[in-house]
Amino acid sequence: MMNGREKSDSAVLARKPANNAGKSAAEWVERRAGTKGNMGHSNTCRAQNRESVSQGLERVRQAARQRKKEQFTALLHHITVDRLRESFYALKRNAAPGVDGMTWWYYEAELDEHLQRLHTQVLSGAFRAKPVRRQYIPKPDGKQRPLGIAALEDKIVQRAVVEVLNAIYEEDFLGFSYGFRPGRSQHDALDALATAITRTPVNWILDADIRSFFDSVSQDWLVRFLEHRIGDERIIRLVRKWLKAGVLENGELSISDTGTPQGAVVSPLLANVYLHYVFDLWANRWRRREAKGNVIILRYADDVVVGFEHEADARQFWDAMRLRLEEFSLALHPDKTRLLEFGRYAAVNRQSRGLSRPETFAFLGFIFICGRSRRGAFQLQRKTRGDRMRAKLRQVKEELRRRMHDPIPAMGRWLQQVVRGYFAYHAVPTNSRVLGAFRYHVTDLWRRTLRRRSQKDAMTWERMNRLADAWLPQPRILHPWPDQRFAVKHPR
Repeated sequence: MMNGREKSDSAVLARKPANNAGKSAAEWVERRAGTKGNMGHSNTCRAQNRESVSQGLERVRQAARQRKKEQFTALLHHITVDRLRESFYALKRNAAPGVDGMTWWYYEAELDEHLQRLHTQVLSGAFRAKPVRRQYIPKPDGKQRPLGIAALEDKIVQRAVVEVLNAIYEEDFLGFSYGFRPGRSQHDALDALATAITRTPVNWILDADIRSFFDSVSQDWLVRFLEHRIGDERIIRLVRKWLKAGVLENGELSISDTGTPQGAVVSPLLANVYLHYVFDLWANRWRRREAKGNVIILRYADDVVVGFEHEADARQFWDAMRLRLEEFSLALHPDKTRLLEFGRYAAVNRQSRGLSRPETFAFLGFIFICGRSRRGAFQLQRKTRGDRMRAKLRQVKEELRRRMHDPIPAMGRWLQQVVRGYFAYHAVPTNSRVLGAFRYHVTDLWRRTLRRRSQKDAMTWERMNRLADAWLPQPRILHPWPDQRFAVKHPR
């Protein structure tokens, strides 16, 4: 059914492929992550992504690429002292300590001794995972998001294990999976989704939300999925230790048979493995065998967006997806999962039926809108979510109050970093108004803070604008149009 239609650049753009279709384009061109920080080692070679990786992991990667059903029975020997050292230096220096109270700086003081002991424990099976310390961070909607802070040595070993397992699973994961993968950023996912909606004739979008995913994962199913590829029982035993380590909250230890700790280094990989078998392979097979029209799929961690040419396909997929997730202890959120008419022809089709403009949906902090260009053609527009911007401004307000009596240059330097960081993510085409609004509100918060320093301070807007021009970056678009960057990363 590909005849007469423009071919896709990657799996996320693929129309409904033929039943005998081969490997998706994205799987051929996606970047592979290499080991960082070992440029001085002699036993290295060049990988396709031009990064230096160990020869051992390169052989694992090649075997995983060539033999898709092979089990890897000897992996633990790749957890070397050097790899543990690289994992240690990849951690954040000032991260909050776990239940052991160990800080990065204290551990570094006698690093060689610590790593030798840790390496011996890992290889002998004497390593014991510690419980994660529960901490809560505020969400934009006012709720609290639970995070697990792992002990320092757990972080080191987890990062090393993830690097080894990535050599296998980066060859297995499908092209439309983007969350927490080496060489795949949030903007890569945003570009892929925008390009897919623009180029592919889809008229319906299923915006799916998996309810409490990280708390609902079945640990038994997760281990069974891992054992499809991992035959080294020592690696499986390490994963089991982390899953059974439990959570320490207010001095009480709780251990559950479900869920992976949010915030742990190994959790994103385990989540991707789980959803690879539960959703990705199933959805790709459904698209090939069941769909009557074009289907696009994109998943970032547990956020799923699926586009359909026909409404009947969309509703059939929705029902099948609900049943599929229930088989593996997961469920769609009934209030956050919805089907909406969206795409190049959605506005015209709805207008012909006497309906209002197409609805919008949110993905990775942006609202996707069916808009029009200046010439009147269809244009997919992206705008920052209002609740995300308001939450950021509240944080700026609280910090400005704490810095109220700092010198103006010190406040200016800090606000400069805040605005520049905000623009680095949100400065995408069609989002310029939000950038200007954010800079204006930051300037206003700064003005109010300066006026509170003294009742006699008459900080006028004229003076405030001069300060803002001196310290705050001007709003401008920093990212290219999605299809331009997507074409560079996926040359086909």
